[in-house]
Amino acid sequence: MKIMIIGCGKVGFTLARQLSGENHELVLIDHRAEAMQVADSTLDLMCVEGSGASIQTLREAGVKDTELVVAVTGSDELNIVCCLIAKKLGARHTVARIRSPEYYREAGLLKREVGLNMIINPEYAAAQEISRLLRVPSAFSVESFARGLVEMIGFPIKESDGIAGMSLFEYNKKHPNGVLMCTVIRGGEAIVPNGRFVPQVGDKAYMVGSQKEIVKFFQTIGRDGNRIRQITLLGGSKIATYLTWAVEKVGMKVRIVEQNPEKCLALADKLPDSLIIHGDGTDSAVIDSEGLLDTDAFIALTNRDEENLLMAMTAQRHGVKKVIAKMSRPNYIDMMRESGVDSIISPKDITANQISAYVRAMANSQGSVVENLYKLLGGKVEAVEFIAAANTRFLDKPLKDLHLKKGLLVAAIAREGKPVIPDGSTSILAGDRVIVMAKSLFLQNLDDILQ
Repeated sequence: MKIMIIGCGKVGFTLARQLSGENHELVLIDHRAEAMQVADSTLDLMCVEGSGASIQTLREAGVKDTELVVAVTGSDELNIVCCLIAKKLGARHTVARIRSPEYYREAGLLKREVGLNMIINPEYAAAQEISRLLRVPSAFSVESFARGLVEMIGFPIKESDGIAGMSLFEYNKKHPNGVLMCTVIRGGEAIVPNGRFVPQVGDKAYMVGSQKEIVKFFQTIGRDGNRIRQITLLGGSKIATYLTWAVEKVGMKVRIVEQNPEKCLALADKLPDSLIIHGDGTDSAVIDSEGLLDTDAFIALTNRDEENLLMAMTAQRHGVKKVIAKMSRPNYIDMMRESGVDSIISPKDITANQISAYVRAMANSQGSVVENLYKLLGGKVEAVEFIAAANTRFLDKPLKDLHLKKGLLVAAIAREGKPVIPDGSTSILAGDRVIVMAKSLFLQNLDDILQ
């Protein structure tokens, strides 16, 4: 598939890097010569220096034969214009990154009038992910599948959990539950466990199940189930606005610390029920006078990774129950995890995952459509959600009779509005939403799970 990416910022580069390993013909457009030089020397794609809103540039880049144009520049207006022109010049599908809350509210109108096939809002997606994390404080990752019927929870295994040192078969026999441990990260390696697998203290485990069953599981292992009631946000970003709108609906109290006085006024107007504090949230005098770390959750959302890293580590040492930080640089993400802060949000990665899922769905429009995609361990493991099609090769056959590829697990099925944790006797039916965990595999179709 020929894919054109307009904008070589953090999101554009991350997306290009992800897609470059998936056998697509990629074209990257940006007006900055230095950005093009880095991409050209790093990635296997065609680089075109110029404006994505230029008809001449788009024609020279071959827009007429392009199946998908993705506009991810730093300007919402430019992204809309790029997609509009690309569609007029013959591009089949267009995707635009739109960050402004005002534009995002008009998503339906933009799709109809501009011809956009998909609108991506990294800040809104990041806020939704953070709100899920606040609902499950013991988890460092909460991903939603099958329209919320199934969730994948990442959590560190502790000695007090009672699950360490016992095989999953033994534990499930003693404590019957409706969840499935689908992947474990141990020493930088990913393991797709079976019933004989023995979790160890320090493992990072991922499990799937319904919200209800996940809550029951955490209660069984004695994790703190107290709700998050008070949240402190460092930085009055768009993510802070979207997040506050989401969590205030469930009764959480929010205070936001922001240095820019104009931003404070705008936030106070948009968020009348929140406490807006004008000041430097990294200043110890402000931290002490405002009691910023006397909170249930501390979330660092500034545009500087260094500040987010420093304050997240400070909140962790202070004993804040839930600490979350926004990060862009991979090396800082590693430092965060080494310090014990596991809940890290990367809007560029969230965006790239969403667009990658859309690309796979386009590439396989006649088969089992990819609905959702989540990458673990730098893409070495993927959680992929498919919708089983009528022409899927192994419908109505028990999973135990199928020859599945190694390093793969059918983790969950959503059927007729209900989640199912499958066993060997479970069959996949047409219309099922199937969540598959795959290690070092590239799945475009549900049929690809077979050997």
